[in-house]
Amino acid sequence: MAAAFFLYAASGTIAPWWAVVVLLVVWLGFFVVACRWWSTRPRGITVLAVGAIALWFVVLVAGGAWLGWEA
Repeated sequence: MAAAFFLYAASGTIAPWWAVVVLLVVWLGFFVVACRWWSTRPRGITVLAVGAIALWFVVLVAGGAWLGWEA
């Protein structure tokens, strides 16, 4: 989740500020789920982190393609 946080937080170089705020709120949701899964599903946290990185990639590619976000 820490690796995903750095990607989400550094999105300001590509995405507008409002999109970065939305991304960070989404990451916070992922983090809350990861904290809840810490003891019960430790392997699920890895899958969750990979999903968070995949979502970040999809959002930035879609934003660049359809909304004209540029670096």
